[in-house]
Amino acid sequence: MKHVMVQFIKALMVVFIVGNITAAFILPCAAATQATDEDQADAKLDPQTAFAIALVVGISCLAAGYAVARVGSAAIGAVSERPEMFGRSLVFVGLAEGIAIYGLIIGIMLMRA
Repeated sequence: MKHVMVQFIKALMVVFIVGNITAAFILPCAAATQATDEDQADAKLDPQTAFAIALVVGISCLAAGYAVARVGSAAIGAVSERPEMFGRSLVFVGLAEGIAIYGLIIGIMLMRA
């Protein structure tokens, strides 16, 4: 049962990543082709773009949380066996946190598009 749940979570993460890429690259291009000069004068955030921003930031934060949980537990195990590994472990946890920052940056880019 545990193996099936792990496979389900992996498949769900792939779907989230594909959705992230879709929202980040396709939606701004579609919005840019529909915008005119009059639309730029009173630019408002349409619901489709707001949903894309929420999707990008939310999914990237979920992925970062999952990555930090996996990397953090492994880091604690490594540091308990070899305390000199603390610096390297901290770097790996920081890299996992970067996923959330990338999602936030894409969300800001979508807001400006």
